Amino acid sequence: MSAARTFLVGGHVLTAPPLEPGLHIVSTPIGNLGDVTIRALETLAACDMLACEDTRITRRLLERYGISRKPVAYHEHNAREAGPRLLAALAEGKAVALVSDAGTPLVSDPGYRLVSEARLAGHRVIPVPGASAPLAALAASGLPSDDFRFIGFLPAKEKARRDRLAELAGSPSTLIAFESPNRLAATLAAIAGTCGPDRTVCVARELTKRFETITAGNAKELSDQFGSETIKGEIVLLIAPAENDGEMWAGERLDTLLRDLLSAMPVSKAAREAADATGLPKTDLYRRLLELKEGGRE
Repeated sequence: MSAARTFLVGGHVLTAPPLEPGLHIVSTPIGNLGDVTIRALETLAACDMLACEDTRITRRLLERYGISRKPVAYHEHNAREAGPRLLAALAEGKAVALVSDAGTPLVSDPGYRLVSEARLAGHRVIPVPGASAPLAALAASGLPSDDFRFIGFLPAKEKARRDRLAELAGSPSTLIAFESPNRLAATLAAIAGTCGPDRTVCVARELTKRFETITAGNAKELSDQFGSETIKGEIVLLIAPAENDGEMWAGERLDTLLRDLLSAMPVSKAAREAADATGLPKTDLYRRLLELKEGGRE
């Protein structure tokens, strides 16, 4: 067999079996290179063409496991040019592997376009499962895992971020998002304002890496904690499901939400958003919003 299909594990040289033609969606480690699967290594060693987001990052994985494969770039900025070349290779009956910088491809990256086009062209698409930051964070968070929703990155701008959180505040699912360390404290404050200060939140940082931390608490506590710290690294943010209990939106907790919405939008829209978030009657919320706007009782 060709030496080009070999890889190293624990100092032993292994030979990968031939791959079937098609687009292989390969999950790679999210930090700890030891988390790669044997099947992923076989796929990377045996593929005819390897596409990745950043060739520098992928080369580190290839070098760690002694894989002689030259990756080609496929990302949001060159997808229009690189995509047709990958589809042409598939049309020639080749095995094409797609990886992201870390974790499972297509989770918050542009690979879905290539998969969609490959399937439309009749090519086989083969998942090679492995590491996933959202699932790793969920498993360690202690939050409900029977019903969850991945929402990608929240908007970078403050108003858009608060509007998005207000839309999601009443969700019965555990919410999973990626967040920038520079925006973490502001996002936690926005969660406290839109979902309530007592909503349980989990911040998973640098998963599988040396300085991994997983911190859970209510939104207000974590907002204060991370607001006074310098945060670095990649972050997965999890928000507990809303409680289906109208009492949770009584008194000052409800007023905190309403004041936050009032600061970002007109009364009528705030009433709609608050109704979606709390399940309370819109007419009652509208009346209370007017009271707060006109300087009524605090």
